[in-house]
Amino acid sequence: MQREPRNAWWWVPSLYFGQGLPYVTVTALSVILYKNLGISNTDIALYTSWLYLPWVIKPLWSPAVDLMQTKRRWIIAMQALIGIACGALALTLPGAHFFAATLAVFWLIAFSSATHDIAADGFYMLAQPAHAQAAFVGVRSAFFRLALITGQGGLVYLAGSLVKSSGSVTGAWATAFFLLAALFALLALYHRWALPIPDVDRPAPAAHGKASAFAETFIAFFCRPDIAIVLTFLLTFRLGEAQALKLVTPFLLDPRESGGLAMATSDVGLVYGTIGVLALTAGGIIGGIAISRHGLSAWLWPMLLAVHVPNLVFVFLATAQPVSLVVIAAAIAVEQLGYGFGFAAYLLYMIFVVDRGGNNPHKTAHYAICAGFMGLGMMLPGMASGWLQERLGYPKFFVWVCVATLPSLIVALFLKIDPAFGRKVANA
Repeated sequence: MQREPRNAWWWVPSLYFGQGLPYVTVTALSVILYKNLGISNTDIALYTSWLYLPWVIKPLWSPAVDLMQTKRRWIIAMQALIGIACGALALTLPGAHFFAATLAVFWLIAFSSATHDIAADGFYMLAQPAHAQAAFVGVRSAFFRLALITGQGGLVYLAGSLVKSSGSVTGAWATAFFLLAALFALLALYHRWALPIPDVDRPAPAAHGKASAFAETFIAFFCRPDIAIVLTFLLTFRLGEAQALKLVTPFLLDPRESGGLAMATSDVGLVYGTIGVLALTAGGIIGGIAISRHGLSAWLWPMLLAVHVPNLVFVFLATAQPVSLVVIAAAIAVEQLGYGFGFAAYLLYMIFVVDRGGNNPHKTAHYAICAGFMGLGMMLPGMASGWLQERLGYPKFFVWVCVATLPSLIVALFLKIDPAFGRKVANA
């Protein structure tokens, strides 16, 4: 029986906060944790880039999420499992073989998070009309970024402060991961109450059996006439960011004689994880509002430039190596504001690809395929970024990051987007 629908403000913010936390745990906290534990930049970039693999291959099991149980049940189950895994992560840190053990648990969190993403993104599209999806794209991005503040900012600041007071890196990070475990337990309980129960959230019918339904899902996606342009754009949009992301926190933490800024872990949590992500969040909200008023097509190029041009900030920081936290924070805020504003276009472009006039029965699985290619575009460049940085040095490495943004601008010339898509008045 369908429960009275809840206003989206009751569940969209918390749902995407819950989506962001495990993502930042795997992709960002792992980098800072291993840097604190003395792992080299080459190993950090290589092994933590492999952790993107679950997001890359999640299209392989996305039809199962469509065909088995409701998206709502998948969401709650995965949040509970992530909470258990965070507790396990805290318990493995003190061991002699912590690197291999923690990597294994990070993999579990990554697979659970990728499955949660499939269900959450599908639920987002099923539980709201098209114009509400466009209007809330900034909100979902904002609360995803708020999760980054909680992880990259609050938890990193907490861990850094505990390291200073106790002298124990493993003890400090174990405390942070236990807090994450408790938070996910609360999220799972909250969403049992808060998530609506739309009639359309049900297992997708398999007309000719589940194996045939799997095949139909992928055929329907890859047989579209513009598939080459779609996939190339998804793969190249984050080509520069994928390489920079793995090295920004090591750059901030490394000593000045190694080309870094010699910041304390707690200061990184404040400047990059809090101020930077707040700017990222503000940019995401503004981007969502702009698209809902004028449409995705009208804002595509301004948003592309807003994403890529501010990468020059890191060239400045690596060259000048400023000492002032105010200067560093201001520079990072500018870069993150631009990225947050522009990334709204990327998110809505994926919705445009899978929407097909609102008549696509495979929206959940097709969105997961798009997100999988986005993950592949993050994983492959990131794997070699540490090796590249150690040979080029930070200034030349960040110049290369700027050059790597050019392919997405070239591909964008060939995109065809309905001018009305994303505008609230056009979809209402």
